[in-house]
Amino acid sequence: MIRLAIDAMGGDHAPTEVVKGAVRAAKELPIEIILVGDEARIKKELKALHAPATITTAKATQVIGMNESPMQALKQKKDASVVVAVNLVKDKKADGIVSAGNTGALMAAALFGLGRIKGIERPAIATVFPTETGSVLLLDMGANVDCKPSHLRQFGLMGSLYAEHVMHISRPRVGLINIGEEREKGNELTREAWPLLKDSPINFIGNVESKEVMSGGVDVVVCDGFVGNLILKFSESVAYAIINMLKKELKKSFTSKLGAFMMMPALSSFRKSVDYNEFGGAPLLGLNGVCFKAHGRAKSQAIASAIREAYEAVRENLVDVISKVEVHA
Repeated sequence: MIRLAIDAMGGDHAPTEVVKGAVRAAKELPIEIILVGDEARIKKELKALHAPATITTAKATQVIGMNESPMQALKQKKDASVVVAVNLVKDKKADGIVSAGNTGALMAAALFGLGRIKGIERPAIATVFPTETGSVLLLDMGANVDCKPSHLRQFGLMGSLYAEHVMHISRPRVGLINIGEEREKGNELTREAWPLLKDSPINFIGNVESKEVMSGGVDVVVCDGFVGNLILKFSESVAYAIINMLKKELKKSFTSKLGAFMMMPALSSFRKSVDYNEFGGAPLLGLNGVCFKAHGRAKSQAIASAIREAYEAVRENLVDVISKVEVHA
């Protein structure tokens, strides 16, 4: 049975919401879960939820905060929950890790503990976004601010394999984010990455502009971490701004309130379509182990979704799949 280590102390709502999410996932999946952290607190939560026996605990006496410096924290907190969880994977006591904690600490701990897949130059953070027709995978979302063309090629390969094997998209369409569709557009990085992606064993459809990302015409979008993180933060702010503006407008008059009541099913559906809770965690691709980062504000539903995605990645042998591909141009 697949076994996942969950950093129970990571995130804004840990450990309560993390434990709830783990229990939810354990009841839905044929999976064993190890909750890592303050065992007394975790066991209290588990008892209250009547958790299944497939959930166990592992002790960790320290926690790395969301705003702590990752490298400094890792040096000072050897028994942090995220470190202990990574070591469970390293020691083959777990098949993967999920954490909603400090992203930098998770990436650094995983790099030191698990290492990279042979040939992969830079691991990347991938994130799923909603589109008009389904979803799209974007990478890198911030792990690598300064990239080389070869890095973008590897991001395209890893993203394509993830979309195919975990998202179950047949022959995923891979695009390179750019300021225009023409091959000659863009900066030095994108112009040099274009032919590398074109000659890769993926379904590369060329450049895509940011306005096309959510139209449904592409399945995987490749960019450097600087651009990707801007897209991530801006898209989150836009989604929340739209919801808040709608709430204000719909409360202005009796007529608008009546209209809101009539539109409630559609509004609920829209909110669900842009809610990160529905899209699970962000895989850290290129590491020599399955590693998922859940949103820092994740509650139980998002944690359960992240566990479900990690379970699928392990079940599909994602690390082995990536390691068998020729990653160099």
